[in-house]
Amino acid sequence: MIGATGRYAGLVVPELTKRGIWVRALVRTRDAEREARERGADETVLGDLEDPRGLISAAVGADGVFHIGPAFHPREATMGVTMVEAARAAGVRKFVFSSVMHPSLSRLTHHVSKRQVEEALYESGMTFTVLQPASFMQNIAMEWSRIVETGTYALPYSQRVRISYVDFRDVAEAAALAFIGDRLDNGTFELCAPGMFTRIQVAGMIGEALGRRIEAGRIDFDEWADKAGLPESPRRRGMQRLYADYDQYGFHGGNGIVLRSILGREPRSLRKFFGELAGRAEKAA
Repeated sequence: MIGATGRYAGLVVPELTKRGIWVRALVRTRDAEREARERGADETVLGDLEDPRGLISAAVGADGVFHIGPAFHPREATMGVTMVEAARAAGVRKFVFSSVMHPSLSRLTHHVSKRQVEEALYESGMTFTVLQPASFMQNIAMEWSRIVETGTYALPYSQRVRISYVDFRDVAEAAALAFIGDRLDNGTFELCAPGMFTRIQVAGMIGEALGRRIEAGRIDFDEWADKAGLPESPRRRGMQRLYADYDQYGFHGGNGIVLRSILGREPRSLRKFFGELAGRAEKAA
């Protein structure tokens, strides 16, 4: 299990353990070992995604690998390919990869990085499941306190372009389902909730959940990045490219048929997600 302590991949751990899957978490530090176990991992192993021999040793005896790369890392592709090769060398049977929707968008480096990992996986001979999620609803949760405080949902791209979304908890559930049975074997799946929405529409849904008006704003990228605590780094530059692309094209998708089929239920919607966030805040207050 890669990313067991991560904001997103950490959601995969409980989905695996509640289905009786024994989870071995790859972590980089002793502190992360404790956190992974607190999240439900059964065992941990210290390792690094740039250490091929260490990854082989970590994967020996595992039936499957779940991998998600460090988005915007300049060596994200190399790390992912190294993990694929290590898993194959260790005799792993199944590899589940959390990629991104539309990895063919060559303008976006973090999409291209994931495409290279997909290519390595398709050529590996292992049974694979590739999950290609849309924009994560959880990213909006990171802006929630600022939205509530200012009454504005502001990002550094046009309020009028349309974006497709997915709740990463649904992606996590799909990942866990890929490890039980063979229904998702050797498949590549675009995962998103139904619909594409402008930020004006998203702000309206947030306002409904909060019971007050929320405006859809636009903010300069550097101001947004500074407020988000993003230092000058490949991640900051990658986010700038991403939002510049969104500003021109949006992030199209919104067809929920695949995710609905995998889960056997309706995917979580933005309205439901915002209702949960508002409910948690009200309970905390």
